[in-house]
Amino acid sequence: MQFGIFTVGDVTPDPTTGRTPTEAERIKATVAIAKKVEEVGLDVFATGEHHNPPFVPSSPTTLLGYVAAQTERLILSTSTTLITTNDPVKIAEDFDVLQHLSDGRVDVMLGRGNTGPVYPWFGQDIREAVPLTVERYELLRRLWREPVVDWEGRFRTPLQGFTVTPRPLDDVPPFVWHASIRTPEIAELAAYYGDGFFANHIFWPASHTQRMVAVYRSRFEHYGHGTAAQAIVGLGGQVFIRPRSQDAVAEFRPYFDNAPVYGHGPSLEEFMAQTPLTVGSPEEVIERTLGFREYVGDYQRQLFLVDHAGLPLKTVLEQLELLGGEVVPVLRKEFEAGRPADVPEAPTHESLVAAVRREQAAGSDDAGQDS
Repeated sequence: MQFGIFTVGDVTPDPTTGRTPTEAERIKATVAIAKKVEEVGLDVFATGEHHNPPFVPSSPTTLLGYVAAQTERLILSTSTTLITTNDPVKIAEDFDVLQHLSDGRVDVMLGRGNTGPVYPWFGQDIREAVPLTVERYELLRRLWREPVVDWEGRFRTPLQGFTVTPRPLDDVPPFVWHASIRTPEIAELAAYYGDGFFANHIFWPASHTQRMVAVYRSRFEHYGHGTAAQAIVGLGGQVFIRPRSQDAVAEFRPYFDNAPVYGHGPSLEEFMAQTPLTVGSPEEVIERTLGFREYVGDYQRQLFLVDHAGLPLKTVLEQLELLGGEVVPVLRKEFEAGRPADVPEAPTHESLVAAVRREQAAGSDDAGQDS
């Protein structure tokens, strides 16, 4: 199972000091966080994509390319690549370059975003969000899998004899996760192609996440990719950790109360009761996270949000030390102990290449038997 961090890249005032970091400080802090993720033994660093204040990650592959040069084994991902407003040709090109630079340590998480104005900014209509997603992803898959593409659709000019360059590393595209909080059509899309499904699992009750993952699993099996239990699932999560629970609550409360997304609403205690947010000791984070398996089944990737709402870099790095030192080692052991033998591990470039080579070898054997 893979464990890691995802960031939304917000530039938010620290409510305890009133200081707002500069955009440059926030970007460089994100790089420091990514490097720390590898240092403490986690597997994945993922960044969102936003094109509006107060967020800075408008060019995820630029950031991830910079991180790739300073890390050795960290899997680099997006926590959202906007399939609705990015040209599939550019997505294919950018991630192919990143694949080559990082020796394959790349996957991509596709989503529609949660900011309505981004659609007209990039010449699209939010009312067409789902059809845009379906059409653009079909084109992206073809660009990655066919050496020459002829294509025509509703939302883009046609392509004639087009070849994406560079080609995917080892001719194997990055693994694709489809991310959604509330849209079952996206779970259906992921299941149709046999891709991964990532449920953000931060702002909604566990019952909602359970329903979304169940839809994906059942449709994954329906389309013949394997059993429902073998579907590739990722979850988000949000934690704030201190050795003592009461210290964690006291320290995090002002950040929660003033957070742009959920501040000035339910109390911290109410929000923790209604959602998977966990603020407490390492033992409490372990217990809560292990409980996710009870309603989504065995899954492949767990990403935590730890760096938003104005938390200073020093505090975030301390959170990573606690995750890497006290939380994730226990989670790895416990999740692995209960995992059925037929449930796959999270895909990596190496495992995808090996699977392709096995299929090619099987095809050659079949051809030899027929001749």
